Formats: sequence, C-alpha cells, structure tokens
Amino acid sequence: MTQSIKKLSVISFLVATLVSCNQGPTLQTYFVDNELKPGYSQIDAPASILNMEQVEMTDDQREAYKSVDKLNILVYTPTDSLEGISTEIEKVNKILKDPKYEELIRGSTVDGKFSVKYIGEVDNVDEVILFGSSEDKGFVIARLLGDNMNAGKIYSLRNVLENAKFDDSNLNGLTDFFK
Repeated sequence: MTQSIKKLSVISFLVATLVSCNQGPTLQTYFVDNELKPGYSQIDAPASILNMEQVEMTDDQREAYKSVDKLNILVYTPTDSLEGISTEIEKVNKILKDPKYEELIRGSTVDGKFSVKYIGEVDNVDEVILFGSSEDKGFVIARLLGDNMNAGKIYSLRNVLENAKFDDSNLNGLTDFFK
C-alpha cells in the first residue's frame, strides 16, 4: 500500500511540474522565437546605452533611471508586405492579457496604439513592458528589467527619453518608429 502511495505521489509531482512549466507563450519565448526572423530586430543592452547621465532629471526620474538594469527590445517592421502584422500584434496582445501583467496605462494616437504594463507591485516592479503597435508600421516591445523599480517613477521617464541621445544607431531607429 505504501508503494502505491509513493508512486502516486511521484506521478502527481511530475504532472504538477509539467503543467506549471507549460503556462503558454511568454514575452521571453516570443522574443527568442522571433528575434532572427525577417522583419524583426532585437536589442539586449544595459540601461546605460540610453546615455542619460547628462540629461536634466528630477530626483524621482534619476532614481527611476538608476533602478533599470537592462533593456530588452524587439521591433517588428515587415519588409515585404503588411500581411501578418495584425496576427503578430494579436499574439503579443494575447501574451499581455495574462493576469501577471498589471496595466499602468493604455492609449492610442493617430499612428497606433500603446500600452504600458508591469510585473510586480507598484513600488517594487520587476519588469516594465512598453508595447506600441501600428497596423501599417509594425510594433515595438520594450522590456525594462531592474530591481526595486517604481511604476510611477518609471513612467515619469517618458519625458526625459525625448531629450536622450542614444549611443546605438538601432535605438535611434527605434525612436523613428513612432514618428
């Protein structure tokens, strides 16, 4: 009888492990699955690439900037035709509907839609996700990874980024995406 209980326990543990590991697509898997495909550009860089040390900031903005360790950016700009943009945007939106992503802000402009989401608590954020899309241009997903980030303070950096001079020509192209 105890052998049956042991076997049942081991099987239950294995099933629980397999089910918990297969939670569906994540942003990380989306990045990895697409980074080398045509039309996609991926940047993985330290926050210092933003070169914001000389930019004038408030104390909260400077604290927010220092809390960001790394940027992980995926840009999709189709080279052939506009077919498939809406399918790819829907894939990303489906991932971002996961309850672990808390919405900070959502909006739209003449050029497209955007949302800012985060994982963690408002005053202790693990990851901030910026997703901007346009049916005729493509999309960009930017993941800001860091320690003890504050969602409100991170959001305040949007004005500062307009004045930043990027070190990497790929990031300059990223700013052109939304013009």
